[in-house]
Parts: sequence; C-alpha cells; structure tokens
Amino acid sequence: MDRPVRVGLLGYGRAGQAVARVLDTTEDIDLRWIAKRCTPTEVERLSAPAPLHAVGKAGFDDLFEREAVDVLVDFSSPRALRAYGRDAARRRIGIVSAISNYSAEHRALAARLAATTAVMVSPNMTFGINFLLVASQMLQHLAPYADIEIIEEHFRDKPETSGTAMRIAGTLNLDSTKVNSIRVGGIVGHHEVVFGFPYQTVRLTHESISREAFGTGAVYAIRQLQGRPPGLYRYDDLIRESMREALSPAEPPAARRKCS
Repeated sequence: MDRPVRVGLLGYGRAGQAVARVLDTTEDIDLRWIAKRCTPTEVERLSAPAPLHAVGKAGFDDLFEREAVDVLVDFSSPRALRAYGRDAARRRIGIVSAISNYSAEHRALAARLAATTAVMVSPNMTFGINFLLVASQMLQHLAPYADIEIIEEHFRDKPETSGTAMRIAGTLNLDSTKVNSIRVGGIVGHHEVVFGFPYQTVRLTHESISREAFGTGAVYAIRQLQGRPPGLYRYDDLIRESMREALSPAEPPAARRKCS
C-alpha cells in the first residue's frame, strides 16, 4: 500500500488517548477519526489529535460511509463489537481489538466476522508482552524440566490478578498458584517469567513504562494485518511467524567438514 493506512480508533479513555498520540505521530498511519460512546455535548469538551465523533446505538455504517478507513482499532468495551462488527466486516475493514474480557459469545462473533475480514483479538496489545509469551513457550519447550513461576506487579489499587499473567500461565499449562502478585505504589505493569534450573536461573521480564506501549503495539498489529486474507489472527502467532522468517537461513548451512 503506497498511501498511509487509514485508521479509525474506538475508545478514548486513558489507554485510548495514549494510543491516539502514537497513531497520530506514526508516518505510515493516517488517524482519520476517533469514536467514543458519549453525547455530542461531551465530545465538544474533549481535545483530540483527530476528529472526534460521538457514537450511540445507531451503529457505525454512516461513519464508515463518510470517513472511510482500512482498519478499526478498538480500545473501548466488549459490547462495542456488536455495534461495529458487521458494518466493518461488510466493508472489509480490518479489526484490531485490544479488549481483554470478551465473553464466549463475543469470541464467537469475532470468529464469524473473520470469515469476511482480517480480525486480530489480543487481550494485551503491547508487543513486548506477546514476545515474552512466545519466548517463554520456546524456553519451556527446550527445558521442560525447569521450575517456572510468574510474577506480576501493578499499582497499589489494582484489585484483581493480572489477566495477562493468567494468560501466560494458561499458555504454559501452569496452575494459577504459580502466579505471584505484588501491589505497590504506581507501577504501570511488570510481568516476569522465572525459569529455575539446578545451577542457573533465567528471567524473562517485561516492564510497561507508559500506556503509549499500547499504541506502538497497535501499530505493529496494523502493519502485520495489511494484505492478509480474512481470518482470525492472534498477536503472538504473528510474532511467531516473524521470528520464523528471521531465524530461517536464506540458504541451507554448509555441510560440516569431516575430520580426516
């Protein structure tokens, strides 16, 4: 695609605002508009790097008609998928969803939409977390005998166990008792997978410094979806694909010379 990718952003809370700042300053991304479920009066009070639209129960077809986009990035709420999903799929608009708590019903809807357009659903949109997930699986495969514990640290008032930590545990087939939570101060987000060997320890760590990390993660997802056929994609699968391409040699290695 020669022109920048036209993007619509849904959701303008704290995470959505950080994502908007990143999308707005990325050269190959054209942030066309931002949609927020609110009243027109509330929209007038907000400042944004792109035109801000109030959306309600009417759906998104009119907005898609007036302001065409190639990809919709969703940082809003699970219920939004029903509002925009069919209109987006019908127009072949790619969907990048960062919703972390989809129900089984919403996951089924995403799968149906994926029959028509490219859909990527990721409960954590940061590139680093998804890389950590893939790297942890690789290390577990290489050393299945290692002890594994997961540490997650967040700000003092976060009540629940990190959904990302639970996803890491599930991916590694670990019980939830292997997830250790720490709540102190204003930590944005820290996840660590500790591999214990008899004579060494390996720690895979990801630290979120600011919510802009969601924006750079969304940019990676947008770029990866370009040109792909309809289907349901996962962030970590896209990283695995990129890693295979990076690690596969262009030519087969030369045969090892035998000692005479």
